[in-house]
Amino acid sequence: MQEKLKALAEAARRDITVAGEPARVEELRVRFLGKKGELSQVLGSMGKLPPEERRSLGEVANRVKAEIESLLAAALERAEGAKLEAELRGPKLDVSLPGRGVRPGRRHPVSRTLEDVVRTFARLGFDVLHGPEIELDYFNFEALNLPKDHPARDMQDTFYVETASLGLAKVPGSPVLLRTHTSPVQVRAMLNQKPPLRIVVPGRVYRRDSDLTHTPMFHQVEGLLVDRDVTFAELKGTLDAFVKAFFGSSTRTRFRPSFFPFTEPSAEVDISCTQCGGKGCRVCKQTGWLEVLGSGMVHPNVFSASGYDPREVTGFAFGMGVERLAMLRHGIGDLRMMFENDVRFLEQF
Repeated sequence: MQEKLKALAEAARRDITVAGEPARVEELRVRFLGKKGELSQVLGSMGKLPPEERRSLGEVANRVKAEIESLLAAALERAEGAKLEAELRGPKLDVSLPGRGVRPGRRHPVSRTLEDVVRTFARLGFDVLHGPEIELDYFNFEALNLPKDHPARDMQDTFYVETASLGLAKVPGSPVLLRTHTSPVQVRAMLNQKPPLRIVVPGRVYRRDSDLTHTPMFHQVEGLLVDRDVTFAELKGTLDAFVKAFFGSSTRTRFRPSFFPFTEPSAEVDISCTQCGGKGCRVCKQTGWLEVLGSGMVHPNVFSASGYDPREVTGFAFGMGVERLAMLRHGIGDLRMMFENDVRFLEQF
């Protein structure tokens, strides 16, 4: 049996020494030291030997096992080193190949329009505020003179949230929803700041609409100015200055009477058609005018709900859809194209 162990050791030295791949080293480990390997087969018959012979044979077997383990460790180190060296040498890099150019990106037309609108009002002295998109019904409707049974709520049907554990101020009995406009930030601003107040509020809003000119999510910019003796003339002057800065100095404005629950009096603001200059075309339906935003003097009930005394202050508010402005500026016919992530469309801007 000792002769078998000696032959096993010589075979291990011969085969392991020339092993050049880590996989080959693993094969030899299984062959010599595995549960069914050659060493186990030799030792399997030791039970039939007398105790004295088993002891001496066990010592020889341990030395052979230790030698094989040492040979395997050295062979594995050599094989892995050779493999790493080959990878480092590798194929030569042909630096003469032309590089792959990186196509420059572009700002999305909605993002660019939103930034331009906010920048224009900032130059007019308005501060920029932001607020939560998940809002309480109280701030989104009731504090803006839209009680629960007000028919104007139907035009702002939105998405409601089941839980109220969203870090919003507690208002008993007020459902939680995705805001339909950024006007709730105006109420929050008045609750936290004394007049005078001059702010614009950009952000995402949500309504259950989806067609050529409406999407369930869109962007708005709303503005609010509150002080003593603010007049409708100041509202007209401010919006006329914005229109000329945004669409061009030759653009004219027109105010039409309208209704909004949170302003009184209220007005829709039209601009002379950006395509035909007011002469009449398919875009403006031959009228020469395009509707761009809504506005009005802040309703006394909104002031009262926000902690302001309507007998001491007055103010005006306005709001506009950013996608609508982008469509007019760039001549886009379908609002949904802005949210389809089609590179061919976005590359035009």
